Amino acid sequence: MVIITMKLSRNRTGYYIKEGVSSIFTHGLMSFASICIIIAFLLIMGSFILLAVNINAVIGELENENIILAYIDEYLSLAEARALGAEVSRTPNVSRVNFISREQAMYSFLGRHEDTARFADVDAEWFRHRFEVFVYDVALISDTQHDLLSIYGIRRVNANLTVAQALVTLRTIVTGVSIVIIAVLLAISLFIMSNTIKLATFERREEIAIMRMVGATNAFIRWPFIYEGFILGLIGSMAAFAILMSTYGVLAGRVYEFEAFFLNLVPFSNVSLPIFLLFAAIGFGVGVGGSALALNRYLKV
Repeated sequence: MVIITMKLSRNRTGYYIKEGVSSIFTHGLMSFASICIIIAFLLIMGSFILLAVNINAVIGELENENIILAYIDEYLSLAEARALGAEVSRTPNVSRVNFISREQAMYSFLGRHEDTARFADVDAEWFRHRFEVFVYDVALISDTQHDLLSIYGIRRVNANLTVAQALVTLRTIVTGVSIVIIAVLLAISLFIMSNTIKLATFERREEIAIMRMVGATNAFIRWPFIYEGFILGLIGSMAAFAILMSTYGVLAGRVYEFEAFFLNLVPFSNVSLPIFLLFAAIGFGVGVGGSALALNRYLKV
């Protein structure tokens, strides 16, 4: 009995898939329109996602350049100054620390001026030992500055709080705008896709009515449409992913070709898996969900 049931189940599933695939070719124009809408939506959404990722990467690089300078008390020796590095590294929100001696600070100062003759009398003793401090989260830079000042031997801490706050605000705005745009695009595309599927279903209302008249169950009528929606969603999402990947690759190649050093595009491989999974999920949801919802009005008794 179990074997017979399994065979019937496989035969029924095979029938559903066969009917779903056959329906795609039978109603080729509507199927093509559905695929194109899925591709267009996913391409637009994917483009905004990549734009947001790259903008956040640029902001991240700017944050990394926003260094805190912790100046050491001038009465501490070189060994004592270096020894403070361990405590500075243990400060919350500190990711990395570089020690700069008086001599290194002097050479760095002289290197920023072409006319070094003017500074011939400059002596290393005029400078302080210092630490370049890099942080994990630029939003907490004010707290980090306060923590560094509490360390014995740290005389003064310079942190550009204005720039840090501007970067935090910019990152928040970019993230918020990206989420709103993607949400609006999703709503519009789902609306268009739903209506397209409804038109396709309306075109086949007589076919559905005949199947109901001969005693077909709702599940028997619905499943071929669901498989059809799944296949359309899968084709649309995979096509959109392939187009987005190739287009981004061409764009990245042009950027590197012209050596646009101010643009540092994030490699597509870094975001390919999340985008692939997102596209597959949306394609599945739109295709299967849209088909199931569009059929409800025709399956009501």
